[in-house]
Amino acid sequence: MHLHTPAPPLDPIQQRRLDAQRWRRAFNLSLAAVLLVLVVYAMQSSFDVDAWTVRPHLVDGLRGVVTAPLLHGSVEHVGGNALGLLAIGTLTIAQYPRALLRTLPLAWLGSGLAAWWLGDPGSQHLGASGVINGMLFMVLTLGLVRRDRPAVAAAMLGLTLFGGMLLSVLPHEAGVSWQSHLGGAIGGVLGGLWGRHADPMPPRVRYSWDEEDEAAGDPPIEAPTDPQQHAA
Repeated sequence: MHLHTPAPPLDPIQQRRLDAQRWRRAFNLSLAAVLLVLVVYAMQSSFDVDAWTVRPHLVDGLRGVVTAPLLHGSVEHVGGNALGLLAIGTLTIAQYPRALLRTLPLAWLGSGLAAWWLGDPGSQHLGASGVINGMLFMVLTLGLVRRDRPAVAAAMLGLTLFGGMLLSVLPHEAGVSWQSHLGGAIGGVLGGLWGRHADPMPPRVRYSWDEEDEAAGDPPIEAPTDPQQHAA
């Protein structure tokens, strides 16, 4: 397996400044998403929440596919998802902003449709955990298919922070919507595969053994200049 190794930046000080700005922007956008979830939760007492959840096998329940990720059932529920959204949101926006734009609709709709199709009749599904699961599976997928150092590092960080969510796609706890987790995970994998070329890979540093391989007749391995044309 070839592990893509990025070249050191020409201006390390400027690069550190740009990296800090990128992570700060990612944190602020994730915080805005968390605030939106908290505002919606604070307003839930003013409308019929049940009507906007995913209700399996009911035509009216399909509206929850769009709205359910914004709704939560308790303070603990919204608090846990808010922390998860802040962490995985910051990671994904900083590392894969373009791939995330492709993945979010797939994870959002996938979590709701899976809950509607696979959920038990009479149950109700709500919460952002399916979308969060999709973002995690996108990071893991991109770590596998891109294999550059930042992608592998992001995947390892995602596993460290949210490794327990891998089993959430299977029935394991009453009251937890494994169906929405599964749908979000499928959307995340599809989004990762779809967006694997969306964010450019860093340039690859050349070592002395690369020149030796070329001298021996082996074709060089070079990072593409066009992010749409490089190999996965």
